[in-house]
Amino acid sequence: MIPPKTNRVGKTDISVTSLSLGGASLGNLGHVVRDSDVTDVLQHAWSAGIRYFDTAPHYGRGLSEQRIGDFFKDIPRDDYVLSTKVGRVLSPGPQLAEADGFVQPLPNAVRYDYSADGILESFESSCERLGTSRVEIVFVHDIGDYTHGAASGARHMEDLMGSGMSALQDLKQAGRIGAIGLGVNESKVCIDVMKQTPLDVILLAGRLTLLDREAEAELLDLCAQQGTSLVLGGIFNSGILATGPKPGAWFDYAPASQEILDKVTALQDSAKAVDLTLAEASLQFALHHPAACSVLLGTGKVSSLQRNLDAANKQLSDAAMTFVTT
Repeated sequence: MIPPKTNRVGKTDISVTSLSLGGASLGNLGHVVRDSDVTDVLQHAWSAGIRYFDTAPHYGRGLSEQRIGDFFKDIPRDDYVLSTKVGRVLSPGPQLAEADGFVQPLPNAVRYDYSADGILESFESSCERLGTSRVEIVFVHDIGDYTHGAASGARHMEDLMGSGMSALQDLKQAGRIGAIGLGVNESKVCIDVMKQTPLDVILLAGRLTLLDREAEAELLDLCAQQGTSLVLGGIFNSGILATGPKPGAWFDYAPASQEILDKVTALQDSAKAVDLTLAEASLQFALHHPAACSVLLGTGKVSSLQRNLDAANKQLSDAAMTFVTT
């Protein structure tokens, strides 16, 4: 197993491994993941050389953060990099069987708050669950119309640009944050924010993949101009780039249209022609993208993680390299 290389995050002093572990599944996304399986996945990632781990209050209403904090409690803090997110504030609430796609979340209520007060409350609560006083990367989570719609999106953006971003800058100045970014599913909100204030990094889910190149239209140029790095999430576009264009395959959180199925069929055929599976090609595309400092692997299973690690370590022919880099 070849350990992941490290890349600098924007213009900061933070470096991350090119492969990272995403914590959504560790918050029981879609189904319950046992504590022992969480430990096994985190240990397997660690043994493979992954040193960057991403989470959020949203993932199981704090469960993912709590589990990651438990795993790292006896590991020296300088040996790993964490990112979490702000924008959702948790407070004690009822125990629910399911919430926002997460099964058996922690008994917390949630509200959106992108103001300084909300961001500071969210950050301090995350630090408590993670068992740390600092977090290397903090992403503003799900800001924008994609999540909130136009009216609420405008109000949340006003809160963020009015006071929230200043609070993050103050935390960075104090050394409690190393890098500031957005964690979103759309390019437009990134462009809107970057026209007002620079960002160190963006966690972009699903918009720069083998299938979906939305970010190439304008965002990549802006990132290059400002020195902003990308962490690439959702590289399989909700599953279809992992499963292939089978009936019922999902794209962007919904069943794929016939148009998408046809596009994925063509990609799969092209990948096969250069001795790659569709999933291997999708992962290699992300790993070789010059704008990406890290690629998130999100899973609650050791077998799935190892499959992705094998894909990341696959030796590419010249033809395969050409395919994944054009």
